[in-house]
Parts: sequence; C-alpha cells; structure tokens
Amino acid sequence: MKVVVQRVIESSCSIDGKIVGKSGYGYMLLVGFTNTDTKETVDWMVNKVLNLRIMDDENKVMNKSILDIQGEILSISQFTLYGDPTKGNRPSYINAANGSISEPLYDYFNQKLAEKVHVETGHFGADMKISLINDGPSTIIIEK
Repeated sequence: MKVVVQRVIESSCSIDGKIVGKSGYGYMLLVGFTNTDTKETVDWMVNKVLNLRIMDDENKVMNKSILDIQGEILSISQFTLYGDPTKGNRPSYINAANGSISEPLYDYFNQKLAEKVHVETGHFGADMKISLINDGPSTIIIEK
C-alpha cells in the first residue's frame, strides 16, 4: 500500500465538471494498493496517516497531527502509484492490485479514517479532476 499525503489548505475532486468530494485544511491523499495488501496493511496505514505530525503548531513547526488540528481529508484512489517506468517509456502496472482487491481495501481505508476525521472521496475508477492548494508545500510518501 502506498499513500501520498499532501498537506492542503483545500482540495476538491470533480467528475464531469461536478464536485463530488472536497476538503478544507488537512490532507489530500492519493491511495494505491498492491496485490499483497490486506486489512492489516490498511490498519497500519490508517494509524500512520492519522498520527503523522506534519501540521504546524503555534510556532510554525510541523509538530501536530491531523487529529490535533481536527483537519479534513480528501481521499483519492490512484492505481498509478504502482506504475513502474524502469523498462521502456510506458509504465507497467503489474504491481497495482486490480479493482476486486483494491476497491474493498480503499473503502475500508476511508471507513477507518472517517471514524476519527471528516473524509470525502472521489469515485473509485472514475476519470477525476483534482484541484488543491498545497500548504508548504508539504508532501510525504508512505509505503507499507
């Protein structure tokens, strides 16, 4: 499982010109799965994302978690995180889990996050347009 965490002032996801998910101050997550991921992998990642200390404290030091600031999350499924461009110029997606594996794990991931913070999503497998204002910019990649 791989998650790109972007600290944002705001973010949104639109499909066919209509906003389907958005967040205020918090994280915009790009979420990808590989074939060996399980609910245990997801549980580990949820804990890591929720407790990651990349939000500014009162001294402008990245010392707070999204829980500490009561931030919001926009979570976007992104199978291309497992694209491998090492051979040739067209990435191979052989390491990306197919939808029958990744969609239930993605739903579980968002459900577990939503137990602690406000979460909105795009639509799994859709052609989505993502807008965001990255804060910092601050981007962290987590892989398990």
